[in-house]
Amino acid sequence: MFEPRTTAPIFGKLTAPEAWQTVDLISDLHLQASETATFEAWRAYMAQTPADAVLILGDLFEVWVGDDAAAQDPFLQSCADVLSQTAQRTHVAFMPGNRDFLVGPDYLGRCGVASLTDPTLLELGEQRILLTHGDALCLDDQPYQAFRQQARSPQWQQAFLAKPLTERQAFARSLRALSESKKQVGMGFADADPEMSQFWLSLAQADRMVHGHTHRPADHPLGTGQRHVLSDWSLDHEPRRAQVFRLEKSGGLRRLNIMNATGS
Repeated sequence: MFEPRTTAPIFGKLTAPEAWQTVDLISDLHLQASETATFEAWRAYMAQTPADAVLILGDLFEVWVGDDAAAQDPFLQSCADVLSQTAQRTHVAFMPGNRDFLVGPDYLGRCGVASLTDPTLLELGEQRILLTHGDALCLDDQPYQAFRQQARSPQWQQAFLAKPLTERQAFARSLRALSESKKQVGMGFADADPEMSQFWLSLAQADRMVHGHTHRPADHPLGTGQRHVLSDWSLDHEPRRAQVFRLEKSGGLRRLNIMNATGS
């Protein structure tokens, strides 16, 4: 399964400006109109964060079927307003996740949000931190990996986006129903493959890796470095949780509990 010569990624690179002192990392908010508490906590956080940059590592949205859908969706327009207002005072960047990999340059451009390659090497002071959504590392989920390889191709995306919006929305609903059915029978998220994760870290010559996707927030040793898993956000259902992972140029890192910070 582990074939480094065929699975070596092409890393993006983000070199933090000298003025940046803190960088916030979030992922897996799965924003949707029906879950108002999560949206309001995110809106409050984005308005209040003192960070010099907010990097969103995928699955900001529960589903995305094309930038054209946002023009007809008041909720997605509200999300765009939050992103735009935050981007006016701090750097905001977005990395695609497994649910919202079709977020495109039109939507991001209107929001003033930069695009992040998955994976991206962040250089913050003396630190080298590898950022990824994490789904590409979950090798045990072979059916998903096959779909991911297909769906990330430009040909598949062009053909999919050419379909009528109603057809794309129906397809998205079918994928969500399949995901929910897996949860009901106890099929959770696969974890990041340790061997592949260490290979990526070594290849990037990074000190640590940060990713989301698995909904298992924790810190793990990874060779001579560390692997930090971001929290998902869920304030409309139990168990409730929402964390921001804050990196400091000085080398410090903290997990901030947004539920306490927002009074949710």
